[in-house]
Amino acid sequence: MQGLLFPIIMLAVTLVGGGLLLLFLKTAKKRPVSDEAAISMQTAQQFINVRDVKDKYLYTKDELVLIFLRIHSISIDLFSKAEKSVLIRQLTAELSDIQYPFKFMAVSRPVDISPLIADMQGMLKTADDRRKELLRQEILQMSSYALSGEIVERQFYISMWDRYEDGVEKDLFKRASLLAEKFTTNGIGCDVLAEKEIVRLLNLVNNPSYTHLEDTEFEASIPMLKEDFYA
Repeated sequence: MQGLLFPIIMLAVTLVGGGLLLLFLKTAKKRPVSDEAAISMQTAQQFINVRDVKDKYLYTKDELVLIFLRIHSISIDLFSKAEKSVLIRQLTAELSDIQYPFKFMAVSRPVDISPLIADMQGMLKTADDRRKELLRQEILQMSSYALSGEIVERQFYISMWDRYEDGVEKDLFKRASLLAEKFTTNGIGCDVLAEKEIVRLLNLVNNPSYTHLEDTEFEASIPMLKEDFYA
């Protein structure tokens, strides 16, 4: 009798434990998800409020349509004070009639100096021994800068938006084109970003690990030393 009592007790304890575990799991499913847990489960697309990027437009989850302009940077170091004043007055006059909201963004981006390195490698073919040594040292130095991302440039963008409705893209593009024309007439390049460029801008702003590599082919941006470098 005592030999049968112990297995019965163990079976009863197992059934009670299993029932308590099942009850806990059912109640846990009904508990609301905490704010921290909900944030941790958000995807990157939900975090940056992007629903879709198509052609020249970005569509957000809160029913907005955005279009982006890139303002090409210019060097005013060689401008005289009078030339700077003229440029400021002209831009102020051109932009003073804008009656809609827009956002100006300035972001830093690593500079792609691979074309400069390629030019110096081409100069090795016709350089004498002294110049070859100087070019080799310069190429090695520039290559280290390119790989480390220490050389950055400031890029400037303007975003414009409107509430989504049928045909809003056409009106938004017209406004963006007119704004771009205000800059180009004053000698400052400005153009509307296409789909690929919008995605690149989103990565540049929201992805801290994004670099200046433009595609998946590493030869496009990572400098490679040619065989005649050591010739």
